Amino acid sequence: MEYLHYFYNLIPSKNIPYPLKRRKFQSKFEHFREEYPFFTYQSYSFNRIGKGLVVEFHFSLADRSEFHPKMEFHSSKGVSYSQLSDDEINSFVFHMGMVELISYWKLACPPMVYIKAQALSARQMDWWRKLYFHGLGEFFYLNGIETDMHQFMEIHSEGDSLKLNSNSLNNGKVLVPIGGGKDSVVSLELLKDKGFQILPFILNPREASVRTIESAGFHMNDALVVNRSLDPLMLDLNTRGFLNGHTPFSSLLAFVSVFAAYASGSMYVALSNENSANESTVPGTKINHQYSKSFEFEHDFNEYLKEYLHPELHYFSLLRPLSELQIAALFSKYPWHFNGFRSCNVGSKTDSWCCNCPKCLFTYIILSPFVEKQVLLAIFGEDLVQKPELKLFMDELRGVKEVKPFECVGTPKEVNLSLWKYGHESVASDQMLAAFEEAMNACNDEHLLPERFETIIKNAQNG
Repeated sequence: MEYLHYFYNLIPSKNIPYPLKRRKFQSKFEHFREEYPFFTYQSYSFNRIGKGLVVEFHFSLADRSEFHPKMEFHSSKGVSYSQLSDDEINSFVFHMGMVELISYWKLACPPMVYIKAQALSARQMDWWRKLYFHGLGEFFYLNGIETDMHQFMEIHSEGDSLKLNSNSLNNGKVLVPIGGGKDSVVSLELLKDKGFQILPFILNPREASVRTIESAGFHMNDALVVNRSLDPLMLDLNTRGFLNGHTPFSSLLAFVSVFAAYASGSMYVALSNENSANESTVPGTKINHQYSKSFEFEHDFNEYLKEYLHPELHYFSLLRPLSELQIAALFSKYPWHFNGFRSCNVGSKTDSWCCNCPKCLFTYIILSPFVEKQVLLAIFGEDLVQKPELKLFMDELRGVKEVKPFECVGTPKEVNLSLWKYGHESVASDQMLAAFEEAMNACNDEHLLPERFETIIKNAQNG
């Protein structure tokens, strides 16, 4: 995500903010790996400040550049990080650093990574290599880098092994990460008033995420908030020609959110990733902009979580049985969120819809069968389907182009069905009507929802 925000901020708003074009950096990749042969996760530290916690990581690029990114965990009503023991904090913070390091490793892609902060088993190292490789699929693809899971990185670790936590957790408490888009709105609205104690969670708050919480009837005092800050040297090296690209941000959210859940005594972390996130961005490959939102990652993470962090913690996506199309239909039932939600990465700094990117176009399209046109125009300010400047993105979203946009968007099938329903496609209506109804009634059985949560989703579909 830091890649998108960094580059979008360099581009004037009047231009189409879509810099994600393929480059030919294979030789650059090989040169950097020779010049910077190793990367080191030196250590991590934490300080209790009141009831909160400040965490700092120490990374080194071939002993030539040092990085010290930080996270600040704010206390909230009934949640105190300062009451946790050092052993409890260590087990979670170390793993956050294992995800955070990839943002800095990618600058030069050193072939050797030394983990000095703690020890990892061979099985754990294989798990991390898989996450890094597939989570960097877009990075490798757009930079024109050819490598494989066995050659791109070797991991060596040293130190003590961490202890598995076993404190009892409350199965009535649910942590719900809030991003400010329509998906987390739906999760929050579906779960409230269902007998759970809901704890909204925000990593790096923005106005839209705060509005989502308050519009759903919660107060920010109920929320768990974490601020993450990047080391400015990383952004400086990007401007000086080091490698840059997308990293699996959602996997960082996974480790940070389960720590917040543990600190609050919550057994569940309910994400808002949908079935559509499983589809590859580049057809015929495993290159997926949303890899760390996919069911494959969710499954892998849950196994890792229970074996190395806490056996009772359960991380799942509440919306996994549903498609983007079905989620849009549910979202349309909550008009009090229409003016507050935001899904545009380009406009995240200004709390706006840029109306020039694939994400804005997709959001407009997927809502169009369920939200009246005048309401859509009030939300976005213009009819994005009819905007000629967005034709390239329209072709990518519809599957006319081979590769989808590298954004969190749905499938070409969902886009084409939405456009037909919106009234902009004149094709066999009976056939399309049957396909639309089939899509609206579908339910993906590949999920990790506990029975109580699955019932909520089924009732919402039937409601």
